[in-house]
Amino acid sequence: MSEDKRPGWLLRKMFGTKEEPRPEPVPVQPPDPKPLPPPVPRPVAEAPVVAPPVAEPVAPPPESPASFSEGQPDFATAATDVSHVPPPPSEPAAGTPGKNAVPDEIEGADLQPVEGTQERPPAGTAGDDPARGAEAADTTSQAFAPHGAPDPEPEVATQIFLPEPEAEPEGEKRGWWSRLTGGMKRTSSALTERVTGLFTKRKLDADTLEELEDALIQADFGLEMATRISEAVGKGRYEKGISPDAVREILAAEVERALTPVAIPFTIDTTKKPFVILMIGVNGAGKTTTIGKLAMKLRADGHSLMLAAGDTFRAAAIEQLKVWGQRTGTPVIARAQGADAAGLAYDAYEAAKQQGTDVLLIDTAGRLQNKAGLMAELEKILRVIRKIDPEAPHAVLLVLDATVGQNALSQVELFSKAAQVTGLVMTKLDGTARGGILVALAAKFGLPVHFIGVGEGVEDLEPFEARDFARAIAGLDKD
Repeated sequence: MSEDKRPGWLLRKMFGTKEEPRPEPVPVQPPDPKPLPPPVPRPVAEAPVVAPPVAEPVAPPPESPASFSEGQPDFATAATDVSHVPPPPSEPAAGTPGKNAVPDEIEGADLQPVEGTQERPPAGTAGDDPARGAEAADTTSQAFAPHGAPDPEPEVATQIFLPEPEAEPEGEKRGWWSRLTGGMKRTSSALTERVTGLFTKRKLDADTLEELEDALIQADFGLEMATRISEAVGKGRYEKGISPDAVREILAAEVERALTPVAIPFTIDTTKKPFVILMIGVNGAGKTTTIGKLAMKLRADGHSLMLAAGDTFRAAAIEQLKVWGQRTGTPVIARAQGADAAGLAYDAYEAAKQQGTDVLLIDTAGRLQNKAGLMAELEKILRVIRKIDPEAPHAVLLVLDATVGQNALSQVELFSKAAQVTGLVMTKLDGTARGGILVALAAKFGLPVHFIGVGEGVEDLEPFEARDFARAIAGLDKD
């Protein structure tokens, strides 16, 4: 191409500049073959393997075309540049001594371990850890055990767990009245605040009595009892002033009058031996804990006891009853989880009768009162016990959770039909502001209320006293 036809000829003509000649490319000489390394000694049985020739990389000259291509590969030398290719796994790298090569002096010798040394097992095996090694050895011995080895003996179907002596923890104990008022604090505070707000500097009229009735219904006194109390407060005082303290006195008097007929102490008939007590209730009502507390009280009265872990469905019920047996010094009859509760009750009755035990307390699984299948299982327990003693169980105690409120009315109705409830135990009065449910139960069913609970401690379950309960719920002092 002529000088006038090359690119940039117009600028060169105007300014008189001329493009500098580009340097000629330097021819690249092919690399000289490198002599092969000496072969690695091998055992006689193996044929020597010759490593392929490896060519050393040849760097391009400083002024080679590669310097003008901004790092682009030089295809002229790429075929012979094998420096980046690793050697085969079975062959040593070129120019390095053979680490695994056997010296000529010991080649073919019969090598034996040196006395007094222990061969180390390969890394990552059970031999690295003595404990793991023993574990592996035990597993191996079990895997290769003879087929005729005897199986382990099965566990006994029904077991009796005898308690061990346990020291009682020492601590400051409060009186029952203090625990009762503390447990009823939520219910009494809600009522007291409402009554104080209604009857402070205000005349007694229809609206005030209606608001009082609403407050009592919210505390689960029930419509019948709430109407009776509001009528007692308004009797002879209409359009007159009345103090909040006077209203609380009337409230306590009406509650005591409603509860006195059902405040019946729980007694043991010593002519029936064993005296069988069946504890029933819904899930979470506190049956197992109540059994432990009741066992403590009966044992303090001089009765010999036995506990039956009939709640075979709940995961920790059996262990929980064993703990109570330990604390109260009472033997516990138990089976494995999922066993037949009726069969366990039968075995427990036979064991208590054989040992001459005074009282047998039978725990049962929590069941919803509206589940027909679960209630049928409870009826089965009753039928099995009555095959031995037609009069048993001699007491059926329904444990009620005070926090469920009006649902307790349904529980009493349906459990009474299935198991002929003889008495009530009200628990968790310290966890609700609706302690008036006990008043509603007494007014509707008239069943005996034997015990009430206001805490988790053994001393927090006490016989029911109508007057104490009435004054505690009204926020009054004991007189």
